[in-house]
Amino acid sequence: MSAEAQPEVIVRPVRDVDAEALGRVHAQCWHETYDHLISKAALEKVSPRRMAELWTHWASQGPDFKMNAALVDGEIVGFVGSGPARDKDAPAFRELYFIYLLDAWHSTGIGQKLFDAAVEKDEPLYLWVAEDNPRAHRFYTRNGFHLDGASHTEPFLGETLTEVRFVRP
Repeated sequence: MSAEAQPEVIVRPVRDVDAEALGRVHAQCWHETYDHLISKAALEKVSPRRMAELWTHWASQGPDFKMNAALVDGEIVGFVGSGPARDKDAPAFRELYFIYLLDAWHSTGIGQKLFDAAVEKDEPLYLWVAEDNPRAHRFYTRNGFHLDGASHTEPFLGETLTEVRFVRP
């Protein structure tokens, strides 16, 4: 009897050399996540190269920021970022800025590993997420978050996206 080989999953801090791969994964994740919320024309403007440039900046922000990548068999499949709160009316000192995972790796536990790498256990924090993203809403609810009633509409790729705020006290 042979056991099926399990892929090697590693979650580690983002490195400067990851920018290009992160740019590709970031662009693909946006297509997979927002295709029902944003027009195809707007999403086609998302450039892996431009996303890589953003990652070059994000990867070197300092110790208050936690930027981690998930790798499966050496290839980046997702990422997460957290840091100091950016909102004037922030309900916590820390914010989860983003967590994205390629669709092919959803429901594998990798998203949870990314989340755990970006925040301390039971740490109070908040995040903004697309209003129409039920999968993300379920994930955050499982991790102790609840909607606090705040929402806003943000410019996104030349269009608008309504986001709701989740808080973990």
